Amino acid sequence: MSASALLRDDWVKRFGDAVERGTLTQAEHDGRLGLLCWLDDVADKQSPRAEPAAAVLGVLEAPAGWPAPVGEAAFYGLAGQIVRAVEPHSEADPAALLAQSLVVFGNLVGRFAHFMVEADLHYPCLFACIVGETSKARKGSSYGHIERLARSADPAWADRVESGLTSGEGLIWAVRDPEQRNGEDDEGVIDKRLLIFESEFANVLRVLERQGNRLSTVVRDAWDGRPLRTLTRTTSAKATGTHISIVGHITTDELRRYLDRTEVANGFGNRFLWLLARRSKLLPDGGRMHSVDVQPLVHDLRNAVRFAGTVNRIERDGEARERWRDIYPELSDGLPGLAGALTGRAEAQVLRLALTYALLDLSETIKLPHLEAALELWKYSLRSVRHIFGASLGDPIADTILDALGRAAQGQLSRTEIRAAVGGRKEADQIDRALALLARHRLAHIGRAETGGRPSEIWHLGPKEAVAA
Repeated sequence: MSASALLRDDWVKRFGDAVERGTLTQAEHDGRLGLLCWLDDVADKQSPRAEPAAAVLGVLEAPAGWPAPVGEAAFYGLAGQIVRAVEPHSEADPAALLAQSLVVFGNLVGRFAHFMVEADLHYPCLFACIVGETSKARKGSSYGHIERLARSADPAWADRVESGLTSGEGLIWAVRDPEQRNGEDDEGVIDKRLLIFESEFANVLRVLERQGNRLSTVVRDAWDGRPLRTLTRTTSAKATGTHISIVGHITTDELRRYLDRTEVANGFGNRFLWLLARRSKLLPDGGRMHSVDVQPLVHDLRNAVRFAGTVNRIERDGEARERWRDIYPELSDGLPGLAGALTGRAEAQVLRLALTYALLDLSETIKLPHLEAALELWKYSLRSVRHIFGASLGDPIADTILDALGRAAQGQLSRTEIRAAVGGRKEADQIDRALALLARHRLAHIGRAETGGRPSEIWHLGPKEAVAA
């Protein structure tokens, strides 16, 4: 039996009756099955050692409801110890505690240790957005615990936490270089570390919609580690050697509403790790975090920060290098649709996470446990994106057609029925482009129906090979 057939059998065992139970719509079920076949096809084209993409990226692990939790491998080392110390005394989601621990530590260590990919230097600079189904997901408390530990480990860093991300100019000003302005010397900002914490990240996304606002460009350049510069009629500033990290909190409804397709297309969205979080437990009395001796954690965190300042270029050891070669084809190929666009920097994200885990472990090399931990957290981010955005392609016409195909009898529609499904007012070339998009991502394929005269064009849900099998 082919790998494709085996994976489909596994899918049927897990989710075959999900439509009948009402936990999946027919469109969601067929769309995910189509995605699974597409992923497996990608894996088949890679080296024989490559694992099926569905296995590597954890697609089969995602249940119909809430995504499967972060795998235990992600709670490796000091980051895991921090989560285990805090989690019993907090209603925060362990995934949120873990991700924010990594982002905050990555900012603490600054711009020293790095991993080189061709001519690009990757530092432990991470952007993460914690996404709650509701405002009661305890996102805020998850950050507060981590920040307090970081402030204890490095009191000077406390002055490098800001909020109110409203303009590119403002972000550059917070890390600006020394410069003479109007005949006076501006000493600039010496400490180039900056952690932006936005408890209402929806406000940031709304700012991006303003015409002429350069915030998106500056944020993208900051993640890339590029020099930041702005020139206006009233002021000019530049910032080099910056080390900027971002933690945002938002609800799923706000994220779907305000994450504009432009920001998805231009790469703003895929520079973030998007992680679902929900209240882990009810603690009416607020837990007993005050009774926990956090000094050993603070001590270890301080040592890790010091260590990170003594190393320069970091590479993978032999085992990690072999594992990277196994997973690289699937990470670099990515996924179709809106989920694919938001996770399009998988290789870089996993690399930066692995680098962060290594530094927390006082290691001058990225070892296999660091890479496996990074991969586990990335897989959860991927499952979170799939849960939030589903099989959406980000193209309104294509998404409408895909939904209509999912609800149609036998998953097929004629060209006339498709035109009616999108409202009957769309131009033929718009529909053609949408259908081509569905076909390119193997979410639908064209067929012909004999009518006794000219064959009729019929579109079917899913890839042609999946239907034939």
